[in-house]
Amino acid sequence: MLPGNELNGRPHVDAIAREVAKQLDPRRYEQWFSRKTRFSVQDDCVTVHVGSPYLLTWVQKQFEPLLGQVARTVLGPGARLAWNVDADLVMNAGNSQPESGDDAKAEPRPVQTSVARKLPAGGGNARPPGGRRYADLRQFVTGPSNDMAVLAARQVSEAPGDQINPLYIHGGVGVGKSHLLEGTYRLLRRNFPRCQVLLLTAENFANFFTQALREKTLPSFRQRFRNVDVLLVDDVDFLNGKKGIEEEFLNTLKKLEADGKQIVLTADRHPRLLTKLSEELVSRFLAGVVCRVEAPDAATRKAIVKQVALQRHTPITERAIEFVADRFTNSVRELIGAVNCLHTYHTMTGSRIGVADARNTLRRLERDCIRVVRLADVERAVCRLFGVASDDLKSARRARAVSQPRMLAMYLARRLTQSAYGEIGQFFGGRNHATVIAAERKVRKLVDEQGAIQIASEAWPVSDVLSTLEQQIKTG
Repeated sequence: MLPGNELNGRPHVDAIAREVAKQLDPRRYEQWFSRKTRFSVQDDCVTVHVGSPYLLTWVQKQFEPLLGQVARTVLGPGARLAWNVDADLVMNAGNSQPESGDDAKAEPRPVQTSVARKLPAGGGNARPPGGRRYADLRQFVTGPSNDMAVLAARQVSEAPGDQINPLYIHGGVGVGKSHLLEGTYRLLRRNFPRCQVLLLTAENFANFFTQALREKTLPSFRQRFRNVDVLLVDDVDFLNGKKGIEEEFLNTLKKLEADGKQIVLTADRHPRLLTKLSEELVSRFLAGVVCRVEAPDAATRKAIVKQVALQRHTPITERAIEFVADRFTNSVRELIGAVNCLHTYHTMTGSRIGVADARNTLRRLERDCIRVVRLADVERAVCRLFGVASDDLKSARRARAVSQPRMLAMYLARRLTQSAYGEIGQFFGGRNHATVIAAERKVRKLVDEQGAIQIASEAWPVSDVLSTLEQQIKTG
């Protein structure tokens, strides 16, 4: 369990001030920070307040690296640093003059009064880029497609390290996994400001690890990642097949779990479908709570369109909302993009968005969202999931490890492409149309009987396998 809930960032502010005082000699600290500079903390952002633009420039020039390091020490590797001019400090700040010696050589430069900067966490760019605010879990629209995942995320935000650990959220592209992860991070930082909470992508983790190997700083890397209170990692499927990085990630999880720390992960598929990950890592994912997020249903899509339009201050009729929800069904991102287009139209015309406006404005976007699925797309997704070579899928081999993926590929090809039975048979090894029809019937029977398909050493519900493959094929 983590330290108790705090309602403000005071503990962090005090810790930052103590750390800065520890790093500087007393004279410099007294001259520049005692009663002349103050700190405030919100989420993962440390704001440094000084009394005038001139002093802001000077303090920023001289102490930004130190303050950045202190922020990372107190808040974790994902910390942000911001600067602000506070008129209430001007009387104290006005008595400070630049020091003699080396510091006096630094020329002040013009700055804005509020400049937010992301601090790199040992290399690479911290998320989110460009100063974008993290998503808010309270604004997440809940429906049958995501209700279990949202509930689990909220429970983690209220009681990290308790019962739901690790939390593993999976689903296709654009269904809201990253939103959930960011919202969990933001709520954790609000509820437990004294805790070290780290959010990053699996690719970031890999980059930091390879940099640590190259620079021979592995002890520092491990200190950073294995001593946090909560670790949130997006797109953990990135590690699939990367053995060295996977082993380091596994050891990191072991350490955090042994210390009772919270872990939250997202991926594009169920742990069992990450066929190139080690059994030990997969079993650790499965030991917690695994939640699937699917493409939103009609009612959830309508609620999303309403909420985004309200946030954008875009007046829109009920029929127009239904039109957008009915046309953009693949992902939440498509819906948000559609509402953004309508907001631009409203900004230009000042008119309320009706169904005719929505149809005319979104016609091109709707056309661009149509994805033509090819036989090669089906083949690629099936080979990737089952770890089967394309040549084997098209061969005459009848081993179950090849015949079952081939059967699913034929079924999906018939379902998702415009190809005739004969074309599908020819593509998958020169087979005739009767073979494709037989494969289609077998898969339908498996679905009706809630049968299973073997993936690696595990039997997996055929409906889940088909759903995963279909999402991957449609989203590319």
